[in-house]
Amino acid sequence: MSAPRLEIDLDKIHHNARTLVELLADRGISVTGVTKATLGSPEIADALLRAGVSALGDSRIENIEAMRRARVPASMTLIRSPMPSQADRVVEHAEVSFNTELDVISKLSSAARDARRTHGIVLMVELGDLREGIMPGDLEATVREMLRLPNIALRGIGANLACRSGVSPDARNMSELTALAESIEATFGLSVDIVSGGNSANLDWALSDSDTGRINELRLGESILLGRETLHRRPIDGLYTDAMTLVAEVIESKVKPSQPWGDIAQTAFGEEPPAIDRGPVTQTILAIGRQDTDAAGLRSPPGIEILGASSDHLVTDSGRCRLSAGAEITFQLNYSALVRSMTSPFVAKVLKGQSAYLPVAAVTSTTRGFRPITDARACHRSSRNS
Repeated sequence: MSAPRLEIDLDKIHHNARTLVELLADRGISVTGVTKATLGSPEIADALLRAGVSALGDSRIENIEAMRRARVPASMTLIRSPMPSQADRVVEHAEVSFNTELDVISKLSSAARDARRTHGIVLMVELGDLREGIMPGDLEATVREMLRLPNIALRGIGANLACRSGVSPDARNMSELTALAESIEATFGLSVDIVSGGNSANLDWALSDSDTGRINELRLGESILLGRETLHRRPIDGLYTDAMTLVAEVIESKVKPSQPWGDIAQTAFGEEPPAIDRGPVTQTILAIGRQDTDAAGLRSPPGIEILGASSDHLVTDSGRCRLSAGAEITFQLNYSALVRSMTSPFVAKVLKGQSAYLPVAAVTSTTRGFRPITDARACHRSSRNS
């Protein structure tokens, strides 16, 4: 099998999605499955839909178009504010889009009128994270102007937290979003159907004893794919954290000094070389680098430590074991490493599993199934059986 590769276990993704859908349903909250980290994979989209997500969301219209071409049977939401230059494509392929600018909504209105359809709008509100959003004091005026546009329907309001500045969703900011929804309904005599509280960072709040108010939808991607909440990256009880893993192949393994020698300048990425002398190490190099993933976001198996990376090489210390060329090592990933690996054309994507529902009882720990293909304790095995 080719390497490097992402191994994607559809059964585990389905299990994670189904578990979160059921937990949040008890709180009156539906789930929009976010596909952006998977490049709109139809197979992963299918696993999410069968798990019970109410819609699919993506930040790139190109991914939504790919799912449409694959005939994925779902309502699609563009969760990044549309580019005006793509208004026609957004209206054609997405039922709903998240918006903050009246000029953009006007473009969508014109495109929807030409296409003889109505496009749904969720207005995003700024609640402190300082990414996208209308300031709360400007929301009423924005709604008033938007309602004058033809072929546009206000579907709801939403917020995004924790992405840019790390602001945590809590009772205060979620109550503010509830109050804004109720104010719009009272002022304009309409129904705000969607109150989208945020993303995977909202899970601690949503699954606590807090009053969820009018929040009735969350947009979940990382928590489903990687089994972790995103405020502190803690594993979520009952979810798999290894539904997606990265496999890389050894191309060199030699004992070398841990310190470089000669006149030292910056590395290729403008960094300083390591300052600590560890003595001789078993330096094992894998054929993957920063062009393919975020090395800082990889978690190596026991006995193997990541020392650094260049564009095309991942340098590790494999301890007392020299792995032979051709051996493979499996890494777990954080979100940054996953996104970069998924978008690299040099990383193969391999789907596993039957996409069948795995009962909660099948998960005995959050890391069940994380079996590194090679670790330092298995170095005596042949490279293909390791």
